[in-house]
Amino acid sequence: MHITVVGSGYVGLVAGACFADMGHQVILVDNDQQKLDALNVGTVPIHEKFLPELLQRHRGRSLSFSADLQSAVEASAAVFIAVGTPPTEQGQADLSYVESVARSIPAAINGYKVIVEKSTVPVYTSEWICKILRRNAAAPDSFDIASNPEFLREGTAVVDFLYPDRILVGADSERCAAVLREIYAPLTTGNYYKHADAIPGPDRAQLPPPLIITSTKSAELIKHACNAFLAMKISFINAVASVCESVGANVQEVCQGIGSDGRIGPRFLNPGIGYGGSCFPKDLMAFRAVARECGYEFRLLDEVMRINEDQRHRFLRKVHNALWTLRGKRLGVLGLAFKGGTDDIRESPAISLVQTLLQEGCQISAYDPAANDRAREVLNSSVEFASDAYTAARGADALLILTEWEEFTTLDLDRLQKELKYPIVIDGRNLFDPETMAARGFTYYSVGRPAVMPKALPLEAGIPSKKASNS
Repeated sequence: MHITVVGSGYVGLVAGACFADMGHQVILVDNDQQKLDALNVGTVPIHEKFLPELLQRHRGRSLSFSADLQSAVEASAAVFIAVGTPPTEQGQADLSYVESVARSIPAAINGYKVIVEKSTVPVYTSEWICKILRRNAAAPDSFDIASNPEFLREGTAVVDFLYPDRILVGADSERCAAVLREIYAPLTTGNYYKHADAIPGPDRAQLPPPLIITSTKSAELIKHACNAFLAMKISFINAVASVCESVGANVQEVCQGIGSDGRIGPRFLNPGIGYGGSCFPKDLMAFRAVARECGYEFRLLDEVMRINEDQRHRFLRKVHNALWTLRGKRLGVLGLAFKGGTDDIRESPAISLVQTLLQEGCQISAYDPAANDRAREVLNSSVEFASDAYTAARGADALLILTEWEEFTTLDLDRLQKELKYPIVIDGRNLFDPETMAARGFTYYSVGRPAVMPKALPLEAGIPSKKASNS
C-alpha cells in the first residue's frame, strides 16, 4: 500500500521505516528541508536500535523523503499524521501542527483517503480534523479519520512497532477499518516474521499480535489512559521505596513480592529518580486537562506528578546526606538521557538534577553513552563532558548514577573505586547490589534500600584516602 507519514520526528521516522520494512511504499513528509537533506544522505538523527539498518535498507527504494505534502497525499491511500503535540503553558496539547496538516490535505484528495492520527492527541481530535477537512472543501465521502496510537518505548521503538503487544485502531466505519487492517496485515497474518531479514524480536513476543478495533474516541482515550497508568505505577513504587527507606526494608524484595501477583506484574515497578521523556509528563498534563474540560477533577494524576517531582528532591537529599555541603564538591555523573537506550534528554530527571547541583556550586563531570552531544546544548560549558565512565569518576567526591544504561552495570568496580577521590556511589537507578558494593569498598546509597558502608576499608567514608591526602 502507498502510505504518507507526515512528520519525521521520533514517531514518524520509526513508523515510516517500519512500514517500509513491512512491504509498503512510504513517503515521509517534513517541512524542515535541512532534516530532509540529512535523511536523504543517510544521516540518522536519533539514537534508536535497528533504525539505521532500516533506513539504509529502504532509503531511495520503498522509503522516500519529501517536502511536498500535496503530491505525497495524492499518491497515497492513507496519510499518517505524526507531528508534534507539545504542551501549552496550561498543560493542554498544542494541536496547531495537526491542524496545519489537516488544512493542507483537502486540496490533494483525489480519491478515498484514510487520515490517521499517529500523534498522541486528546479525545475529540478526530472530530476536529474532520471539521477542518470539510471546512476546506473535502467531500464527506472522500475520507475517513482513524486513530492509531503508538505504544513505542524509546530505545526499543523499532522492535515495539514490529512486535507490538497489540495494534490499536480507532475507526468509525468498516471501510476505514479495512484500510488499516490491510496496512497491518503483514504483522497480523504473521507473514512479516517469516522473512529472513525481518528485524529480530523479543523472546516472548506474542505472534501474530492482536488487532483491536475501537471507536476513534476510545482509541484516543486509551493512549492517554495507558501512559497515565504506567506513570502511576512508577510513582507508586517510588512512594513505596520512600516507605522502605523509612522502615529499613528493601524495595527490590517488595517489588518481587508485588510483581509476582499476576494482576499487577513486574513491569514498571522499578524505583528510581522518576519518569521523564517526551511522553509521560506531557501526556499526563494533557489527560488531566481533558478531564477538567469534561468536568472531572482527576486528582490522582496530580498526585502522580507530585510524587515524581518529589523523587528528585529525595535524591538530592541523599547527595547531601552523603557529602554534607555541596559547594565546591566535584561529582561524577553517569547518565544524562531520560532513560537508557536513547539520546533523548527531554524532561530528563538527570538533566534537572545536574542543573540543581550546578546551582548549589558543584563541579560536574558527566558521561552518557549517547546523549553527551544533546546535553551539551542544554548545559553548555557548565559541565565537563567525559569520554567514558571512568574519566567522569576521576577525582570525584562521589559518583551519581542517573540513567540505567546497561553499559554501567558492567563497570570494573575495582578500577572505578581507584578513580574516585572518595569511594562513594549514589545510585538513582539501583543498578548494583548493595552487599557487592560494600564488599568492594564503596559507601553505597540507592533508592528504597538501606545504605551500606565498606566492609573491608580501614578508613571511614568521607575521610580522604592516602592517595587523596597526598594529592
